Amino acid sequence: MPRQRTFDTDEALEAVLRVFWSKGYEGTSYSDLVAATGVERPALYSAFGNKEAMFLRALERYASNYGNYVWEALREPTSRRVATRVLEGAAELTTRYASNTGCLGINGALAASDDAEPARRALIEWRAAGEEALRQRFEQAKKEGDLPKDADPATLAAFLLAVSHGIAVQAKAGFSQDKLLQVAKQAVNTWPGA
Repeated sequence: MPRQRTFDTDEALEAVLRVFWSKGYEGTSYSDLVAATGVERPALYSAFGNKEAMFLRALERYASNYGNYVWEALREPTSRRVATRVLEGAAELTTRYASNTGCLGINGALAASDDAEPARRALIEWRAAGEEALRQRFEQAKKEGDLPKDADPATLAAFLLAVSHGIAVQAKAGFSQDKLLQVAKQAVNTWPGA
């Protein structure tokens, strides 16, 4: 007869997410995950699978509970407001928690060995989905006359993510939220007008 779990899997997954967010995929050990969750290794395996499976579940949770500001920004009425909301969201999230600065999507794979390839690939796909959603939103903005005819939606999407990724790296390096919001404002000041 299988033993019943004696821990809250939702709380454990949040703890797992926080470890990966702080240490990245490669820097996180199973001992770190056990310590953070207070759950023994066999029970973690039973609930979540191996480290890679845990990371993928943590990334899914991060995307829906923390990184969702990008998807919310897509509903803004203008491309400039989309850009502003994305960059302000990046500055706010990456500095919100003192023990979890930066972005899981960036911290997760900055330094990755061949063993971490599945996690790196998942992060690339996650970031690419965000970039594609932004590109489509900027295509719409161009058709609506919100962007100039010579604007390149793909380049604008890539630019926006390059700046937001830079914000995440600088947050991990200790930049303050105020400084990063100034960076966001400076980037938005370069946004093309119709």
